[in-house]
Order: sequence, then structure tokens, then C-alpha cells
Amino acid sequence: MKGILSVQSHVVYGHAGNSSAVFPLQRMGFEVWPIHTVQFSNHTQYKEGWTGRAFAAEDITSLVSGMAAIGQLENCEAVLSGYQGSAEQCLAIQETVQRVKAANPQALYVCDPVMGAPDKGCIVAPGIAEHLINTLMPMADIIVPNQFELSQFAGIEINSLEDAVKACQLALGKGPKMVLVKHLHSVSSEMFSMMLATQEGCWLAQRPHLEFDKQPVGVGDLISALFTGQYLATGKAEEAFSHCNDACYAVLKETSQRGEWELQTIAAQNEIVDPAEHFPLEAL
Repeated sequence: MKGILSVQSHVVYGHAGNSSAVFPLQRMGFEVWPIHTVQFSNHTQYKEGWTGRAFAAEDITSLVSGMAAIGQLENCEAVLSGYQGSAEQCLAIQETVQRVKAANPQALYVCDPVMGAPDKGCIVAPGIAEHLINTLMPMADIIVPNQFELSQFAGIEINSLEDAVKACQLALGKGPKMVLVKHLHSVSSEMFSMMLATQEGCWLAQRPHLEFDKQPVGVGDLISALFTGQYLATGKAEEAFSHCNDACYAVLKETSQRGEWELQTIAAQNEIVDPAEHFPLEAL
């Protein structure tokens, strides 16, 4: 039984972190082995607050050791990491990836380098950004940054499409084989833009902006999961990129139509596998 080890945050109510990533991957036909870096009652954008805590880095390594003891690391097809609650957890992710790749050299490491979004009130603990930039992103096969995170890794400002392409090329030179930019806000004010860069080429995906009273949380986690699953299923980066753009839009459209801000992943589950609307990619 092969599976995906997903090490991310978790919310009891709603869809963010593993709560956004696990079900879509399962719906796409994958076994998913979730390890939670934090467990909160709900995501942190609720004005009422939230409860819960971050787990110790040792909890991650202990759980991975348990998986190793029953001989399952060799069956891990990919490690997917997202929000980390401490710098020490980043080191635990590094060790986890090394152990998985030692057991299965074909396994992928997909890094969603969550560095915080001050405009959303999301701040990461000290040391996390440095560990992501210097250790986890360079060792990843695939990175899934937003525009800010890409600019931090590439070391340049991004204010245009040309800047984004250059930043992706610089990022590819630092170790990753693929860069999926999950949101490029400087490219278009009218469309939601994402970019995929590999050694073979660069593609732009755009889809309509949807209006929300409060912006949904967990969209980036959904994008990372959709791309990881489709890439594992097909081995084709361009096809996986197109699918994740279409399927993510379908989930957001369902969310908008229901007047919600928690992602309506369950209601849109059929479109996770077979999206009804398709937005063509632009080769750059």
C-alpha cells in the first residue's frame, strides 16, 4: 500500500493544512498518511480566535520512526510539507525527507514553504523562513511558493511577469526540479494567476477572480495537494498544473456560490477528479 506522507497544520473545523489537503488526495485515489505540525480548533482568521497548540518536533520524528518500524517508508511515494509551527519542526522535516528517500529513492519531496502572510495576520515563528530558504526548498523536488515566498528564495523583487519568470529560473538553479507559484498577484488584477516552471519550460495559468466577503483560507494547501496527486498519477507536470488550476477553481466556485469562506471541498469533490471548466495554459 503506497501513500503520501503529509506533514502540515490541521484544523478540527474547516479546511486548512491537512484538513484541506488530505481529502482531495484521497478522492484522487491516494492513501494519505497525515502528521500534524499544529492542531487548532479552526483557522486563525476567525475574529473569535482559536484554540489548540503546536506539537513538538520530536512528535514528528517519533511518528516517522513508527512508520519506519513497520516497513512503510519504502512505500512512501511523496512527502508533502506545509505550515511548520517551529524552526525545530523544519529540522524534523529535513530528517523525514532524508529517511524516506533512503528507503525509497524514487520518492518526491514537495515543499509548500509557508513563510507567513502579514496582511492576513499569519506570522510564522522565528527561524522558520531561514530554514525553508536555506535547507528545505533547495532539497525539494517541487516547491510551491506564493509570490512573496518565491521572491525571498530567488533573492529578487517580483513586479511583473518577466520578473516572475526570472525568479523561477533562479529558483530552479538552487535545487528544485519544478517551481509552482501558487499565486502571482503582480501579473494581473483581473485574473488569478499561477505559474509552473521546469527545465522544459514555463507556463502561466489564469482563472477568474471570485468575490468573497472574507477570503478563504487553505487554498494554497489545496493547490499543493492537487498538483502532487495529479503529477504522481500522470508523471506529466504540465497536465498536473492544468488540472490543479481547474480543480481549485471548481472548489472556490462552489464555495462562492454557497456564500461560504470555508472551502467547500466535500461539496465539490467530484470536480476534484473531473473539473467541469477548463482554462488553457499559456506557454511562456
